[in-house]
Amino acid sequence: MSEQQSDTPGEIDAATYDVAATERKWQPVWEQLEPFRADDASPREKKYALTMFPYPSGDLHMGHAEVTALHDVIARYWWQKGYEVLNPMGWDSFGLPAENAAIRNDAHPADYTYGNIATQLQSFRRYGVSFDWSRRFNTSDPEYYRWTQSLFLKFHAKGLAYRKNSWVNWCPHDQTVLANEQVVDGACERCGAEVTKRELTQWYFRTTAYAQELLDGLDDLQPTWSDKVVNAQRNWIGRSEGAHVDFVVEGRAEPLTVYTTRPDTLFGATFMVVAADAALASELVTDAQRPALEDYLVEVRKETEINRLSTDRPKTGVDLGVHATNPLTGARIPVYAADYVLADYGTGAIMAVPGQDQRDWEFAQVFDLPVIRTVEPPADWEGEAFTGDGPAINSANEEIDLSGMDIADAKSTTIAYLEGKGLGRGTVNFRLRDWLLSRQRYWGAPIPIIHCPVDGEVPVPEDQLPVELPELRGADLKPKGTSPLGAATDWVNVTCPTCGGPATRDTDTMDTFVDSSWYFFRYVSPHDDTQAFDTDLANAWGPIDLYVGGDEHAVLHLLYARFFTKALRDMGMVDWDEPFSAYLSQGKVINNGRKMSKSLGNGVSLGEQLEAFGVDAVRLTLVFAGPPEDNIDWADMSPAGSLRFLQRAWRLSGDVASEPGADPATGDAALRRLTHRTLHDAESLIEIHRFNVMVARTMELVNATRKAIDSGPGGADPAVREAAEAVAILLSLVAPYTAEEMWARLGHEPTVARAGWPTVDEALLVEESVTAVVQVQGKVRGRLEVSPDISEADLEALALADEAVVRALDGREIRKVVVRAPKLVNIVV
Repeated sequence: MSEQQSDTPGEIDAATYDVAATERKWQPVWEQLEPFRADDASPREKKYALTMFPYPSGDLHMGHAEVTALHDVIARYWWQKGYEVLNPMGWDSFGLPAENAAIRNDAHPADYTYGNIATQLQSFRRYGVSFDWSRRFNTSDPEYYRWTQSLFLKFHAKGLAYRKNSWVNWCPHDQTVLANEQVVDGACERCGAEVTKRELTQWYFRTTAYAQELLDGLDDLQPTWSDKVVNAQRNWIGRSEGAHVDFVVEGRAEPLTVYTTRPDTLFGATFMVVAADAALASELVTDAQRPALEDYLVEVRKETEINRLSTDRPKTGVDLGVHATNPLTGARIPVYAADYVLADYGTGAIMAVPGQDQRDWEFAQVFDLPVIRTVEPPADWEGEAFTGDGPAINSANEEIDLSGMDIADAKSTTIAYLEGKGLGRGTVNFRLRDWLLSRQRYWGAPIPIIHCPVDGEVPVPEDQLPVELPELRGADLKPKGTSPLGAATDWVNVTCPTCGGPATRDTDTMDTFVDSSWYFFRYVSPHDDTQAFDTDLANAWGPIDLYVGGDEHAVLHLLYARFFTKALRDMGMVDWDEPFSAYLSQGKVINNGRKMSKSLGNGVSLGEQLEAFGVDAVRLTLVFAGPPEDNIDWADMSPAGSLRFLQRAWRLSGDVASEPGADPATGDAALRRLTHRTLHDAESLIEIHRFNVMVARTMELVNATRKAIDSGPGGADPAVREAAEAVAILLSLVAPYTAEEMWARLGHEPTVARAGWPTVDEALLVEESVTAVVQVQGKVRGRLEVSPDISEADLEALALADEAVVRALDGREIRKVVVRAPKLVNIVV
């Protein structure tokens, strides 16, 4: 990057494009003008552009650079097209990294958090993103989490937030519970530690109340969300249709109900299995077998959930000493406890059908239990459990006969029979579980509930919100298996708001995904101290027209935000059903084919790239690299090449000799056609998110304009000015500093970002000629410049008369001529 400086402060040398000077020149101008400050009262049509707000862990990195560069193309384009655009930014600032840093440094998490926010804010400003900084906030600000707590209380009042005792995922490293969505392949999604189970009393959001609606909504989102994200959510919600079946158990007054997706196989249920760590196992076991169960439980609790579910693990279990009755066959079947059934799946018990389930088959072999096939396998079947399709066999009693039925008919017939006999009922089940939101850490929003021995769970009155965090730092924050807040006795011990007696605060904090599940609502009225957000403004701006982020949030954040939106709609706080009308999922920035990491030594410093090549070159490189959803390997990129292109584009603005306002209609017709074609195509390319192709078309226009200046009509031609101004506006979407400097050199006041998209002259889109390709035996033998409206007969005649085609035919007999006017002639000989 050139370091030449001009003699006059604030001016750019006329001969050299000095990137650093350009950035220094325009940053304060933009800060003063605030061109991207959204006006709630504007009569213009509104657009809401949003990119996921960052966590403040250090400075911005290449991932931030990519997502904001891509996002900014759309936001800036909407401004150019005349929309009023809400494009806000803030920080997702609660979380474990700040807490862990505070423990290491004997400090307060706020020191780490707000120091990094200040650093990132400065970097964002330098990066030239079109954010409305007047609306920024941090989720760790009491002014924000006051409303997070208020919304929690609204959910609690509606029965959507509740507390229960259950087995939960536990991260032994971070010493806190995890939601199911935060466990990836049996490990903590944050630190990678193997997740274990603990029985705790925790707070949950009732996401399952919206399971079907969350699933149905994906059909509407499918056209504007990536298939990967939609399918991930669909699979996580996991709708299945089956039946609840009641089994009478010896010595138990109530029947034991199990859920099965295959009620048609009930005739083959030869035993039952209960999760060893479920309360049900301890309830059912006989006194004689209790010692064996307790010994077995010691071993089970050493295993992770992922190990328990492993298909290649030897099957183990304990006979509970009781029997149940198969409701279709009347047979007495034993009940076992085993580790391959999980306590939180359905009722914590299953009917075991070894003929059709491999895990049940393996268990039956270990304990010498009978196997009855209920689906006929192929004649050449040599396997064990058969899980494929086939006709029903061994499935009849005196009242029902499934023999020969396919699976679907057998299922519906069985369900009808069970319902008629009062032995079960058809049921829809979901894989989705309620969202466990309690966390045993400090740096999060305190749960606004007071526990009173007289009145139970008492909400903190609204006028006492926010419940602010007590002052804890350093060693006070070390994880001990319980929340650090519990040690702040002056904070914990309070008076019950209902009865006035002694009570205690809830000492858990909320999962930080709660903060990010509603932050996009707060942006519409970020300084409102009377409510979480203004409903009228939320309905005016929302839903978000485009949300940009990564696939890693496919289930967690995006699903939780959808749940929050639907719940708030039902409370009358917003009119939308879905928060994000469209979702653009960007790829990752990697290096030499691998994810960047310190341990691999392949990290790329964004700051160093900006110093070496400038903001615009880095932004342009990221946008031009390929479709947004593809990964970008920085080792294959050329920011130096991007910088050279920007210098070529910048030089155009210095070579324009006509005055601003010159009538382009008097200029070079060919250049005008290319300018208007480029602007026309750019619109559709941006709208389908093919930003890289839009950049390529801009590069073509730059080259054509340079040719017109150097060897065509010259810089005084008004068409050259029109082309250069179009280049500046196109580049304003990806290279704001270069575009602004070009705009100024072309004689205009700042800012180019609000210049407005040029009006495309439709007459200039009509091509005067097109290139027709002539093939002989599939090989290109000639090219013809023809009229766009040439007839097929005329095009065929021209092709057959072309000298190159005549030579290629070499007198051979023509069998067939295929004509696709005006672009193709294919001759078969």
